[in-house]
Amino acid sequence: MHYYLLPLGCQMNLSDAERIRTVLEETGYTPCETEEEADLIGLVACSVRQKAIDKVYSKIHKWNQWKADRPLVTFASGCILPEDHRKLLGRFDLIFQIQDLPQLPQMLRQYGVTTALNGAFPALSGTTQEPGEEDYWKVSPTYTSPFEAYVPIQNGCDKFCTFCAVPYTRGREVSRPSSEILREIETLLERGYRTITLLGQNVNSYGLDRPGREITFPELLDRVGSLTRGHPLWTYFTSPHPRDMGEDVLERIAEYPTLAQQIHLPLQSGDDTVLTRMNRKYRLQDYRSIITSIRTILPEATLFTDIIVGFTGETEEQFQNTCAALEEFRFNMAYIAQYSPRPGAASSRWADDVPQEIKKERLHRLTAILEGTAGNFTRSLQGSTRRVLVDGPDRKPGFLSGKTEGRIPVRMSDPGGIEPGTFVTVRITGARPLSIAGEIIDPARGGNR
Repeated sequence: MHYYLLPLGCQMNLSDAERIRTVLEETGYTPCETEEEADLIGLVACSVRQKAIDKVYSKIHKWNQWKADRPLVTFASGCILPEDHRKLLGRFDLIFQIQDLPQLPQMLRQYGVTTALNGAFPALSGTTQEPGEEDYWKVSPTYTSPFEAYVPIQNGCDKFCTFCAVPYTRGREVSRPSSEILREIETLLERGYRTITLLGQNVNSYGLDRPGREITFPELLDRVGSLTRGHPLWTYFTSPHPRDMGEDVLERIAEYPTLAQQIHLPLQSGDDTVLTRMNRKYRLQDYRSIITSIRTILPEATLFTDIIVGFTGETEEQFQNTCAALEEFRFNMAYIAQYSPRPGAASSRWADDVPQEIKKERLHRLTAILEGTAGNFTRSLQGSTRRVLVDGPDRKPGFLSGKTEGRIPVRMSDPGGIEPGTFVTVRITGARPLSIAGEIIDPARGGNR
């Protein structure tokens, strides 16, 4: 019996998919390369963006057509809003919350490979006890990369931004025990992993749901830095919330060479009125203060962000404030999204009153600003040498692709014999707005930075 698993959306869904793989393979399924070969197809869904949920409906429509010709079972998990959950129940055979992953083998045994489940996911363990977050996290992941790993430290969100679906898809914040996090990282070090990304919706509020029983995020970084010291490794985290971001986090990064100097700090808007409607609970000046601390404590750090254009009621003047913020903060990368209402989120009750063509035009204007400011940085790297982690072959024949510590994409001429997951030293010879190009001097040896 073969399975095919399709994760959509963010890195958290990719991490969840790695644990789903483990459960499926321990149940007796083997992976296959294409969905056409599969007896069981799973989808780790994302209701956070309309584009992602549209892909879910497109996929399940096609898969259900295949059932007329062959036995096939489909399931969905991940970030699914209650409204999408209700609509998908009649389309997928099984739908379950990721916290209920340990019960998946029982689901499959009870319903077999040809029987649909037409209802909400019940407790199938034979008891009234529901599995908890810790049961789900104790499933060892089947990593999809031999050198790059995602390690969840937290699930859910307590911020309730008015545009966001996460509190309704993943629930309130729950911190994973630090002992389990450190144990997983120890295993990754033993296997020679080169990058680790700590995942959570608001990583810098880690431990605050368990006061007195768990360490804080800066303390976790301190232990991760100590544990990984001396290893050829870069450790990242995503995403922090500006409201909870303190200098103690930045000071930990400065102290430990294995904590990568790259910060992803979502801005969402550069206008205080819009930020208030978004319920972000910080002002632009608060964000500016954090950026000043980053530039002071980590002057070499790259800075990434998220921005929403066309949020409900956004005027041209308010958008211009976001343009000014983008120019001021000189981000190396910005993930810019056109606002789309998500059912259940507070803003879904408000008029989506910015026309689609204006949203698209604003996205293009911000992208142009980003390419200008980021391009100034990438051009400044020409002639320097940088340590780069090789990802694999580039799309252009004869070249390799990789990333710097600051996660700037790099295209390198391929001298042959270099495996993915290898650190190399690269002389930078060219630059585009969001990437650089260069020549490999020597494979890097030992150390970091």
